[in-house]
Amino acid sequence: MSLLSFEKKYRVRGGTLIGGDLFDFWVGPFYVGFFGVSTAFFTILGTALILIGASMGDTWNVWQINIAPPDLSYGLGVAPLDEGGLWQLITICATGAFGSWALRQVEISRKLGMGLHIPFAFSFAVLAYVTLVIIRPVLLGAWGHGFPYGILSHLDWVSNVGYQFLHFHYNPAHMIAITFFFTTAMALSMHGSLILMASDPAEGEKVKTGEHENTFFRDDIGYSIGALGIHRLGLFLALSAAWWSALCIVLSGPFWTKGWPEWWNWWLELPIWN
Repeated sequence: MSLLSFEKKYRVRGGTLIGGDLFDFWVGPFYVGFFGVSTAFFTILGTALILIGASMGDTWNVWQINIAPPDLSYGLGVAPLDEGGLWQLITICATGAFGSWALRQVEISRKLGMGLHIPFAFSFAVLAYVTLVIIRPVLLGAWGHGFPYGILSHLDWVSNVGYQFLHFHYNPAHMIAITFFFTTAMALSMHGSLILMASDPAEGEKVKTGEHENTFFRDDIGYSIGALGIHRLGLFLALSAAWWSALCIVLSGPFWTKGWPEWWNWWLELPIWN
């Protein structure tokens, strides 16, 4: 049965956070709501500002376009448009668009009588972005500590921040974040491949059941976490990766200003080595 045939059942009124029935509408199969309107507004405005910033630059090469934050001398003040003010406006638009999308997810969840797991999870991705362009710069006292908007310039910023702390991969929070990223990829690739091997059997074979899936992992690694368990594990791993990645960068600068290899001196100073 087509998914669209269920639309009438679930296109219910209510569940909105702002606007009531005024914004309670769909465009085609997409629910809009107040936060759908605000998402579109911030997205269109932000994209237009990026294009304006590109026109003020030296190139239209998508790899080399760069919209830099204000100079450190501006501190947390408002900078002229051509000296970082554009970056500040784009940051406001991006934060507004991401936040609006999360709140739109809340409204859809309320309409369907579901939990708020998706907007909660998406908010961790928003937190990672906000940490880089708002929280960390505020803690350091200047918007200039945010990353520039541009592909190559952003990569240069990542590299430069890493070298500021000598070896950034010595950051313990970074180590934990990378571990969670890799483990997320491993766990969910194993889960996805298991679903495919059960539901897409060889020609002439029957589609297998959850019993076969559980048996495979019991035979393979001695334990099966189960259908619900793997999704809970995947959510935990993914949220942990986002959380520790945000934590690792907000620690660097506001709370730790030395090279990260120096942080590990506590290990060398343990009494056991004496």
